[in-house]
Amino acid sequence: MSTVAVIDYGMGNLHSVAKALEHAGVDGVQVAVTDDPRIIRSAERVVLPGVGAMRDCMAELQARGLTDVVREVAADRPFLGVCVGMQALMQRSAENNGVECLGVLPGAVEYFGDALVDPVSGERLKVPHMGWNEVQQTMAHPLWKGIPPGARFYFVHSYFVQPAGPELVAGSAHHGFPFAAALARGNLFAVQFHPEKSQHVGLRLYANFLSWNGRL
Repeated sequence: MSTVAVIDYGMGNLHSVAKALEHAGVDGVQVAVTDDPRIIRSAERVVLPGVGAMRDCMAELQARGLTDVVREVAADRPFLGVCVGMQALMQRSAENNGVECLGVLPGAVEYFGDALVDPVSGERLKVPHMGWNEVQQTMAHPLWKGIPPGARFYFVHSYFVQPAGPELVAGSAHHGFPFAAALARGNLFAVQFHPEKSQHVGLRLYANFLSWNGRL
């Protein structure tokens, strides 16, 4: 039986993520929502979800003794970061006047800004970026299998990831300017959008993750 640990640090729609993983339809998968380092380390696959402020996210991970655990499992098995779970993997976030993150991936998390404007229409854009948006796949990856280029996923965020190099970007979206909607490196994949809120394409991405061996 394949095991998946959804890391519970008291923030985010953990059970929605777990239910979506279970609903993805891969036989023989057991999903556990847990903050137990032993269970997380023993899982074959790990998901780090999250919503809310980065300061609170990092404080909860530290309070539960999970920062080193996340770094460990993000290095050696199929690992998926979702929304704030993706941002937490970077080195630093500008949110809350600056927060040190996990440093799993090189790069930073930046604010969209209070005066974001569509460069074509001149229309003022809302922050947070909320709703459906197209994601362009910028690299071939097993987690994109069966998902068409330009598929629409559901986003809710005011901050975006700025990776250290373009080679980490697996998918991009546009809100005033292009931003990284998905990152990939080795056994790690991370998305800014919410697959569990993205209907059939989100479930397909979760199903792809559940059958992924962590290699490209």
